[in-house]
Amino acid sequence: MGPDREDLGREAGPVTPMNDVLNILCAGAVQGIVKALDARFERASGVHLQARFGAVGAMKEALLGGAACDVMIVTDAMVDTLQAEGALDPASRAPLGRVRTGMASRAGEPVPDVSTPDALRAALLAATAIYFPDPHRATAGIHFASVLGRLGIDEAVAERVRNFPNGATSMHELAQAGRGAIGCTQITEILYSPGIALAGALPDAFELATVYTAAVTASAAQPVLAQQFIALLAGPETRALRAESGFEFR
Repeated sequence: MGPDREDLGREAGPVTPMNDVLNILCAGAVQGIVKALDARFERASGVHLQARFGAVGAMKEALLGGAACDVMIVTDAMVDTLQAEGALDPASRAPLGRVRTGMASRAGEPVPDVSTPDALRAALLAATAIYFPDPHRATAGIHFASVLGRLGIDEAVAERVRNFPNGATSMHELAQAGRGAIGCTQITEILYSPGIALAGALPDAFELATVYTAAVTASAAQPVLAQQFIALLAGPETRALRAESGFEFR
C-alpha cells in the first residue's frame, strides 16, 4: 500500500466542526493503516478522522499537553505508561500487531545486504548518508542509535547521519537523497513511503519488534465513536490489510 506521506500536525481529513471529527494522536508506524481507513470510517459514521502522526514521545507530549484526542495509538509500553497516569481508558485498549524495524534503500538502487551484523556494519560504513528518525523520541530512532553504538561505528558515521522528527519524514528525505544513502525505521513506514525499497529487517541480534496498541483517551469527546474506530482498526476485518502493511501476529 502507498498512502502519501503525512507529517506531525497535518490532518487525515478536512477540518470540520468538532462534533464531526474524531481526533487521533498516532505513532508514525500506524499512519498507513489509519489513512487507509479514513474514507471507510467516514462513510460508515459520517465522521472525519483528524489525525496527527509522529514519534511516540511527541504523541505523548501532545496528549499530556492538552491536544484534543479521542484515540491514542502508540506502543503498547507507552499505553501502559499513559494508562497508569490515568490518561487512557484501560478497558478500551486493543493491540494491532507487532512491527519490526528495518533498513531501506533508495528505489532503483542495489539493495544492500543487512541480514547479519557484519553485513549491516559494512552497508552502513559504505553508505553516503544514513537517515533515521529522532534518536530521543522515536521508537526506531532510539533503537537504531543504540545499534550504531553496538556495532562500534557511531563515531565513524556521525557526519553522515541525518535525523528527522519521525520515520515518515526520514524516509521521504531518503527518497530525495543522493545515490548510496540508506535508512532505518519501522517496516510499516518503509512500505508505504514512495521512492524507497525495503532492504530487510534488522539482523536478529539487533531485532526490535514493537507492538502497537490503540486506546480511548480519558478526555475523549467522542468515546463511543472512538471505540468503534478501534474495533475496526484492530479487528479481524482489517487483519489482512495490517499484514500487507507490515504488521505481524503471533
